[in-house]
Amino acid sequence: MTSSKFQATLQLMRIDRPIGTLLLLWPTLWALWLASQGQPSLQLLLIFTAGTFLMRSAGCIINDLADRRVDGAVARTANRPLVVGVITGREALLVFLILSVAAFALVLLTNLLTIQLSVVGMVLAVAYPFMKRFTHLPQLVLGLAFSWGIPMAFAATLNTLPAAVWSLVLANLLWTVVYDTKYAMVDRDDDLLVGIKSTAILFGNADRMIIAALQVACLATLVWSGLLFHLQWPYYLSLVVVAMLFGYHLYLIRSQDPTACFKAFKHNNWVGMTIFLGIAASYAIA
Repeated sequence: MTSSKFQATLQLMRIDRPIGTLLLLWPTLWALWLASQGQPSLQLLLIFTAGTFLMRSAGCIINDLADRRVDGAVARTANRPLVVGVITGREALLVFLILSVAAFALVLLTNLLTIQLSVVGMVLAVAYPFMKRFTHLPQLVLGLAFSWGIPMAFAATLNTLPAAVWSLVLANLLWTVVYDTKYAMVDRDDDLLVGIKSTAILFGNADRMIIAALQVACLATLVWSGLLFHLQWPYYLSLVVVAMLFGYHLYLIRSQDPTACFKAFKHNNWVGMTIFLGIAASYAIA
């Protein structure tokens, strides 16, 4: 493999853009801490951290394969490796398969329930890019895909799925729709031209109002999750900080400027980290 092709492969895997990995990792860490009551095993921590990286990279590749015919018409994606031809579709598919097999090998180190859930997670990851052709709600599919590490983490830790898990899944799904709508607002004009669907297009000029409503719903569901898991005051304090971060994001996107929307999207890393710190601190003082 030449140096240029190696660099293009890393770009295809989004090594240079870790925000997606972080947004996928934080909810998984929430779940590992909750399932273990603040004491996750080192083995599971390593498995899920590595698995998150592998699956996010695999998801990016399948996304680029699905979008390679339209990415050239979108300013933000016009220089992706598949668009400019540095990497062929066959080569990209091979890398996707290698990453997917590696991720599945990690899951095999857990238990049968987690393995079964991982199959659903793979289906969601592969399905998401194609949903943009058929529905204005692909962010819901992405939300499920980005939330699926939560039940998997509980399954790997407890070998069962407590009912409270699904409140956390719902909270994360709502959060994902929030931040990915901001992400879609960056490409809205180009997506309209090439026929890609998104919540940003569906919401139109009501995007900020709907995002605000979804943020409130997300916070309410996070409070509900905290009650179900009997978390302590540091967790609820973290949600106050999250509410302020959400307000800042609404301020950033007030004029629907693409650059500001992208900044607001990336800033959601702090939301995930804040919630994690609240959960960890809650168990630390217990």
